[in-house]
Amino acid sequence: MPNVLTDAQIAQYKRENFLAPFPALTKAETRHYRDCLENYERTQGGAPLEPWQYRKLHVREEWAADLVRIPRVLDAVEDLIGPDILIFNATFFIKNPGTDQITAWHQDATYFGMQPYEHVTAWIALSEASAESGCMNFVVGSSGFGQLYHAPQTVAGSVNHGSQTIAEPFDDTNVAAAPLKAGEFSFHHTLVIHSSEPNRSQDRRIGFGISYIPAHVRHVGSYRMGASHARGEDRYGHFEIEPDPRELDATTNAKNHEAAYRRYREGYDEQIAAHKAAYADKEEINGTT
Repeated sequence: MPNVLTDAQIAQYKRENFLAPFPALTKAETRHYRDCLENYERTQGGAPLEPWQYRKLHVREEWAADLVRIPRVLDAVEDLIGPDILIFNATFFIKNPGTDQITAWHQDATYFGMQPYEHVTAWIALSEASAESGCMNFVVGSSGFGQLYHAPQTVAGSVNHGSQTIAEPFDDTNVAAAPLKAGEFSFHHTLVIHSSEPNRSQDRRIGFGISYIPAHVRHVGSYRMGASHARGEDRYGHFEIEPDPRELDATTNAKNHEAAYRRYREGYDEQIAAHKAAYADKEEINGTT
């Protein structure tokens, strides 16, 4: 029996590759986690921070370690990928009001190097993610297209660190928006095509994307990648389990965060190169070499 999702919702996810919205946090909890994030920004010199400072904070900050393990979210994710769950990555995606930052059409799987394609991203809104503020848009059912060719570092002003975009034609005639209120979350499949528009609202659009994988998934690169334990058992040992900041001191946590991000980035850059090599013929066709 599923924890929180109905059989119909699970079937919808398999068919459409995303589900939204679901409650994750109370109003007070949402305010708490936003305050924690913005206090962290102040301690680091003030927003906006460098992109790496918003990634893998669950290895550094106790509050972020709590946020990636919200039971309501894990219950839903478990219904989709099973009880043994690891956290491969987590990133705050922030668009300040009035900026032109976007996220171009892309698939999360492209540079993660995970096989099989069972990674689920839960996206928690710490502020309203409306059409006006730049909510996510999904190409419904697009995991069926398979892995498409992406070009990295091609989108100016992207909120995504890789600044990638899909660089081959695809059918975008069936697009659905997924607006969220503050405290709600959505989740989506690693191969679903998605994007977001600029923030035209008066508030920051703050989303926290958490990459959950079942413990049996492997990383296909040459690096032994890190992941954090979320729930269940890790009987496979495919990943180096990252330390929990709730058990360590602040200085150690800062060092662990830098090390965790560094290894993540090494793996990510390797996957960019592998993806480019695998799709070299399409680069030549599209004139992107």
